[in-house]
Amino acid sequence: MTSAHNTAGSLIREWRTRRRMSQLELAMEAEISQRHLSFVESGRAAPSRDMVLHLAEQLSIPLRQRNQLLLAAGFAPSFGERSLTDKTLAPAMAAVEIVLKGHEPFPALAVDRHWNLVSANAAIAPFLADVSEPSLLKPPVNVLRLSLHPGGIAPRIVNLQEWRMHLLERLKHQIDASGDPVLVDLERELRSYPSGLKGSRPAPVERNAIVHPLRLAHGDQVLSFINTITVFGTPLDVTLSELAIESFFPADEQTRTVLVRLAKERAERS
Repeated sequence: MTSAHNTAGSLIREWRTRRRMSQLELAMEAEISQRHLSFVESGRAAPSRDMVLHLAEQLSIPLRQRNQLLLAAGFAPSFGERSLTDKTLAPAMAAVEIVLKGHEPFPALAVDRHWNLVSANAAIAPFLADVSEPSLLKPPVNVLRLSLHPGGIAPRIVNLQEWRMHLLERLKHQIDASGDPVLVDLERELRSYPSGLKGSRPAPVERNAIVHPLRLAHGDQVLSFINTITVFGTPLDVTLSELAIESFFPADEQTRTVLVRLAKERAERS
């Protein structure tokens, strides 16, 4: 949605439509007249830099796409886009490693905007056992592809249908928020993978359940996890704004016990 032929006005209109907002609703949120917004969208009025950023804020446009919107309006980008190895991002990347290490003996990993693995702690090892397709573990490792591919973790996910549905829904929300064509292609690929037992239905949600857990077969046991997602607050760098940490917590005492035991075994081998 950001080709060289797009104008700032047409992009604003596309984002407004994506957010399911009427022209009047956006104008009211931005505290401008609907007439002025109409002129901006049609190209009859050229928005100032401040107006572009103001409308982008009201539309919750990601930083990467805000830069593209600024370029379409004839302005220089406002937000830097550094590599993860850039020295200016060192404090942030150190914080990521502190979070990952501090979460042990429970698994945690960091991913970029396309769900490619950036880093992970030692406790992620049980997730990677018995992956039958070696190419899935070659960098860049795509976490969603690894999770749902029949040669990846999928055969060991006990509640594959529920977890697949959960991951695809998250991916769909991300696509709705960003309009990223790479994620669109990834979703199409993931939906082509087997979804579980043919003709079966997802198990009903337990009456007292608080979240959809991930249930992972590990030997003769089933590990059960709940997960959280952590992002940086108020980032001003595009790369940093797209970095996310996913942390897995034991959903039952058996899982906690197994993870603690595995951590002790790793420590004894090192």
